Amino acid sequence: MSKYFITTYGCQMNVHESEKIAGMLREIGYDEAASYNEADVVVFNTCCIRDTAEKRAYGNIGALKGLKKENPSLIIAVVGCMTQQKGGAEALSAKFPFVDIVLGTNSLDQLPIILQNKRQKRTQIALHDDPTVDLSQELPIYRTSGTNAWVNIMYGCNNFCTYCIVPYVRGRERSRSMSEVVQDVKTVLSEGYKEITLLGQNVDSYGNDLADGTNFASLLREIDKIEGKYRVRFMTSHPKDFNKDVVDVIASSTHICHNIHLPIQSGSDSILKRMNRKYTSSQYLDIVNYIRSKMPDVGITSDVMIGFPGETEEDFQRTMDLVGKVKYSNAFTFVYSPRKGTPAAAMEQIPAEVKKSRITRLVKLQNDITKSLSNEYIGGIYEVLVEDVNPKYIGTVCGRTDSGRLVTMPGTPDLIGSFVSVKITKSRSASLFGEIV
Repeated sequence: MSKYFITTYGCQMNVHESEKIAGMLREIGYDEAASYNEADVVVFNTCCIRDTAEKRAYGNIGALKGLKKENPSLIIAVVGCMTQQKGGAEALSAKFPFVDIVLGTNSLDQLPIILQNKRQKRTQIALHDDPTVDLSQELPIYRTSGTNAWVNIMYGCNNFCTYCIVPYVRGRERSRSMSEVVQDVKTVLSEGYKEITLLGQNVDSYGNDLADGTNFASLLREIDKIEGKYRVRFMTSHPKDFNKDVVDVIASSTHICHNIHLPIQSGSDSILKRMNRKYTSSQYLDIVNYIRSKMPDVGITSDVMIGFPGETEEDFQRTMDLVGKVKYSNAFTFVYSPRKGTPAAAMEQIPAEVKKSRITRLVKLQNDITKSLSNEYIGGIYEVLVEDVNPKYIGTVCGRTDSGRLVTMPGTPDLIGSFVSVKITKSRSASLFGEIV
């Protein structure tokens, strides 16, 4: 039997799309390989949102040149955001002429067709220039995320943040109908999944393009009506669209987790304006305060960007002040890197040494906050969905609380997929440890 190996870069959206790639390959007779060396087809599912992911992809693709020379029948495919950038596919095929197939973000459905009919020696490229083309929800899915199942509710983005390439490579927002999404959720629950994560570049603008009045709050309300023992999470939210109706639905729900990822990016209003984020720091704090008033047990996480063009030390201090006020349970902190084709790439850049100093200070602050919040869990009893064994500690399993905190406890693999009550006995930075009670 022919085998495939998929390497995924970037966000959860890409992870789910790799599940679709695997589903298509399995449908035409492929099985999963343990490594590149065992594969007949190697697929790189790329991301261009951040420079690090793109560089890592280029490095790993280049590393297969020798393997391709040893095994000319090996088929190498590169798909995703990196190839959808203007000129990206052509640049990639010129740099790596041994790559056989290049597909854009909306051309995944072409992979099995090209594989089954591949006769040409030159690189075959399939891109949809029309950003409204989207066939991905019709593709078969081979789920690989354990107890969690990803469900797309929408595609694309209309926000055009000045640092972000997403609208250019994934097109404008297209919402799936509520009936399709609800049916998908019912299907994966019937298959035994205990957690559903709703996906979209900006889930809070779900339904803006639909004519029936559907919005994200009404979608959550409808999903929450489905009977059974399960959890619902979602990502990613945008502060300009995240509203009190959504908070009220979550607070009154049975299944929707009290865990919200709400990217702030910067605590400086002048930087937020330069980023085209369309909210202020005070508006952000207002929604955070409302969330906490309705859900005192909520876990709020965020993305924080350091070194955006024009960021002064005063701007940075405002970010530090906001992080200190909100007290995120965790935050993904990163240094801005220019993305070709975005307005911010043409702005005057911050020196690397300044970025390094600022990110170091921010990481220390967030680590201190996370550690302090972790200590507050000690002695409490929380419901945890067991997700996997913890390979770091023999004889243990791990899972997450409703608020999104990772917990490790003594247990065996047969507990995976079960909800258990755990008493927290100690903490270590972002990780919690406990015993099943």
